[in-house]
Amino acid sequence: MSLFSKKTVDEPGIKGVVRDCLRSDRALNKLGEGDIVVVDAPDITRVLAQRIIDAKAGAVVNTGAFTTGAVPNFGPQMLLDADVVLVENAVPSEASKIRDGKVHRLYEGKLYLGDRRVAAGDEVTMDKISKDFDDARTGMVDRLEAFSGNFVEFAATESPLYVDGLGIPDVETKLAGRKVLLVSPGAGHEETLKNLKGFIREFDPVLIGVDAGADALVGQGYEPDLIIGDPEGIRSETLRSGARVILPADPDGHAQGLEHIQDLGIGAMTFPALSDSATDLALVLADHHGASMIVNVGSRLDQDDVYGGADQRGLPSALLSRLKAGDKLVDGDVVADLYRVEGGGLRFMWALLAIIVALAVIIAIAGTAGDGSVGENLVDTWNSIALWFQGLFN
Repeated sequence: MSLFSKKTVDEPGIKGVVRDCLRSDRALNKLGEGDIVVVDAPDITRVLAQRIIDAKAGAVVNTGAFTTGAVPNFGPQMLLDADVVLVENAVPSEASKIRDGKVHRLYEGKLYLGDRRVAAGDEVTMDKISKDFDDARTGMVDRLEAFSGNFVEFAATESPLYVDGLGIPDVETKLAGRKVLLVSPGAGHEETLKNLKGFIREFDPVLIGVDAGADALVGQGYEPDLIIGDPEGIRSETLRSGARVILPADPDGHAQGLEHIQDLGIGAMTFPALSDSATDLALVLADHHGASMIVNVGSRLDQDDVYGGADQRGLPSALLSRLKAGDKLVDGDVVADLYRVEGGGLRFMWALLAIIVALAVIIAIAGTAGDGSVGENLVDTWNSIALWFQGLFN
């Protein structure tokens, strides 16, 4: 049974209020019965699908594919079972815009606002979704088998580094027992670093800049203790900030960017390893030298990288370095959330503190301004204030 308004002869298709989630996920909070949800959700998850079903939305227009083939996902089947119309690979029209909160019409994979077509995609059937699911399941098994072989080979070759720490450079900076903030370039890394200002002020962690993450540290007024990465991708003023520079190197000792460092007249040490990820090497270094906590900003590793990543060459290194760090490793966004205080709440706390301090001062002065006890002096002061106010109106 369709959750849209009834079809008409003049306007074929189904109608519903559009909730445009392309610009903000908060539009999902406004979902209502019969709405058309516009999302960018390749491999849509069960959680998001259930949220749409609970809201009794009528259709989902996805700018991505409901199943890309990377992972077998049940979200599309759930939506179709709930009689939700699905359109995938929708391309918004350049001439017209989708209007959040306005009634649109969906017909044969095309989304209309009045007579203007604002997006067009492919309507999805259960047969197609079932086939995509089976193909994704087969493909994932093949990728995991290939990854398992690569992982075993890499772990066996690099075991001296990851198990015994052979080849990890010694550094003058003391890391043992200290918290480490490791900043790598990644989605939102500069914003996360801004939100960690309170953490940095409270704990004075060792600051490690990885590749362009070192530029983010210097750009926000910090002086990194260590810089790890290819210097050709890091600003010269950052490299001259006084931090110890460590260059990832091939097992034979050749380091990319060594000539650039020499031209700048900066000393550097090398870190030979099979991994070409400076973030992974920074994690291993921090753990090896006894860091008590490693806050990682910018570089994430999740199940999509393992199950669906097209390029899995760096995965063995990424997994081993994170296994090595163990429970010391904490995501920077999680720590930032602990220190984030909304401006209004902060102003309220300061105002409340000012009131409490003012009351304490008044009580202290009034309680000692007389010959009686503190209680008697407070009563006399209050009576005096009351009589003074009465005199103003008499």
